[in-house]
Amino acid sequence: MSVLVLVVDDEPDVEALFRQQFRRDLRAQRFVMDFASSAADALSRITSTIGQTLILILSDINMPGMTGLEMLPKVKEMRPEVPVIMITAYGDADTKRKALERGASGLLTKPIDFSVLREEIDSRLAAAS
Repeated sequence: MSVLVLVVDDEPDVEALFRQQFRRDLRAQRFVMDFASSAADALSRITSTIGQTLILILSDINMPGMTGLEMLPKVKEMRPEVPVIMITAYGDADTKRKALERGASGLLTKPIDFSVLREEIDSRLAAAS
């Protein structure tokens, strides 16, 4: 059974950035990273994660169509046990409050501090094992 981290972002370069930052972990098969380019795509991927342990969802807030904040309650309804960390370029108090009210576990601002994100993933991996 593989351990999965799902990244939801409409920017095409995000996948390459995350794969580069976590290349050693991915090569060592500590976890699998999957990428969705929209909230709708993410929701369908979440429903098809049978056989994988989904430990974390990272989602951009501002995306065309359904935003990350609109997707968040749907994710929490489907998988209430999976923590969701929202990612935004605008880390203002109002955005953080909205994200936490809708069920987010936390909020990261861009540019992402990958050392903080690595610690988060490591703690989720430890809890899953």
